Amino acid sequence: MDQSLIAQVQQWISQDPDPKTRAELERLLADKNEAELRSCFSGFLEFGTAGLRGKLGPGPSRMNRAVVTKTAAGLVTYMRKHNLSSVVIGRDARYGSKDFAQDTAEIMQGAGMKVYLLPRALPTPVLAYAVRELKCDVGIMVTASHNPPEDNGYKVYLGGIVDQIRYEGSQIISPADTQISEYISQVPDLNSLKRSSGAEVLDNTIIDSYIKAAAKLATSNSDLKVVYSAMHGVGTKTLEQLFAAANFAPPILVSEQAEPDPDFPTVKFPNPEEPGAIDLSIKKAMQVSADLVIANDPDADRCAVAIADRGGNWRMLRGDEVGAILGEYLARAAKDKNVALANSIVSSSILSKIAKAYQLPFAETLTGFKWIAKIENLHFGYEEALGYAVDSNSVNDKDGISAALMIVQIATDLKRESRTLSDFLDEIWSNYGYHGTRQISVRVDSVEQITTILGRFRNNTPQSIAGYRVIGFDDLEKPVSGLPPTNGVRIFLEPNIRIIVRPSGTEPKIKCYIEVVSDNQEKAEEIIKGLDLELRTLLAS
Repeated sequence: MDQSLIAQVQQWISQDPDPKTRAELERLLADKNEAELRSCFSGFLEFGTAGLRGKLGPGPSRMNRAVVTKTAAGLVTYMRKHNLSSVVIGRDARYGSKDFAQDTAEIMQGAGMKVYLLPRALPTPVLAYAVRELKCDVGIMVTASHNPPEDNGYKVYLGGIVDQIRYEGSQIISPADTQISEYISQVPDLNSLKRSSGAEVLDNTIIDSYIKAAAKLATSNSDLKVVYSAMHGVGTKTLEQLFAAANFAPPILVSEQAEPDPDFPTVKFPNPEEPGAIDLSIKKAMQVSADLVIANDPDADRCAVAIADRGGNWRMLRGDEVGAILGEYLARAAKDKNVALANSIVSSSILSKIAKAYQLPFAETLTGFKWIAKIENLHFGYEEALGYAVDSNSVNDKDGISAALMIVQIATDLKRESRTLSDFLDEIWSNYGYHGTRQISVRVDSVEQITTILGRFRNNTPQSIAGYRVIGFDDLEKPVSGLPPTNGVRIFLEPNIRIIVRPSGTEPKIKCYIEVVSDNQEKAEEIIKGLDLELRTLLAS
């Protein structure tokens, strides 16, 4: 086995604070398992605008206590360089999350920072709320959101204005990510880092404060029968508390998915968008004759909604449909005409039309709430991947708990008028045209595959797709729209079709987003069906 690799592994073992991952590396050395060791030592886990996210395991290329310790020490340097001195740390219930939060707290405390720890595994929105409520300079959330059970991650938030960027409790963007990454690479031997206990473990006051703020969104009591799934994550208790505070009927829990379980035993992927993920919720809804289904992802920053159609058949609403419902409702309710609506470029164009109808400012951003949250006076922001900000003054990030409350409130208001969410959607489509959208995700084995696929669109742009003529092409790495450059392409086809192709920011996938706008729903869906078939072939070939 290569001697330089052996030396690298032994040096890592000497600094790793976790006896489990040390033992695992020693076993791999003893077994002379060079392939697995090279996989674990293929570079330090990349720190980007989503922070860290990766597979649990030993070595610098995996999520583990040594990587988190080094990351926390790099963050300390960043904080010192920017005169930041306070941090609040939260975590979900995944494997390793408690240890990662504790290691981070000890390194931050040892460096002389004021450190707060959330009292237990809690939704990401509670951490985002705590950053602003406690007036902290930095927030850290240990979570891999909706990733598979073998993953974990680390999100970083900033509290005020840093590098002339208005963060106000939102996730980092460039140049913070590259600066932090550079400081991580300069961290000395982990054994030389000072650790200290004594971080302030917060009590339930901060959770109660979040509940009180979110409950203000409710405008009346609700007796709707709402089936709820936490998708084996941390949402149940917080959502139950919020419904009680808002005088909503208690949610009917999907018991198999109500408690945190890092194995996520009932779902292949713990993401409400994945096929089959909310099947248990819909089964429960049919059993109890529910009005509505709500599902959060495991860290409860995303919100899925399912409804029954007029024939009694249940279906999950697309993220863009929920975005249209929330957008129309909140735009109508806006008393201040200076508040803005915003969505990401891969989301439907419906929100821009709603904003225009109500004479409200509108902004389109790059994909990710780290961008949407930077829009000033944000009244409502959303992205099609089930992320919604309905109260950015409290949580300047997507919040699946407060979005759930708002959807139930809208459905309650409609029921009093003998109408449903389906009726409300029909009204929206009647006013603005039907906006049909679909997302295609194709898993890949390597970054090279993504580069090849996007290169094919850039260098040999098709003249037509599924028989529809291409009338416009936008290379998002060289954008003409005023947005920052990002990896992806946007293609416009006749009649009123938009396609965006880009890599996922959190998983090994390439994603394709289709939008067809028409006055005829059946026609739009037929066009989408044809595009879906051809695009899957293009992405897979």
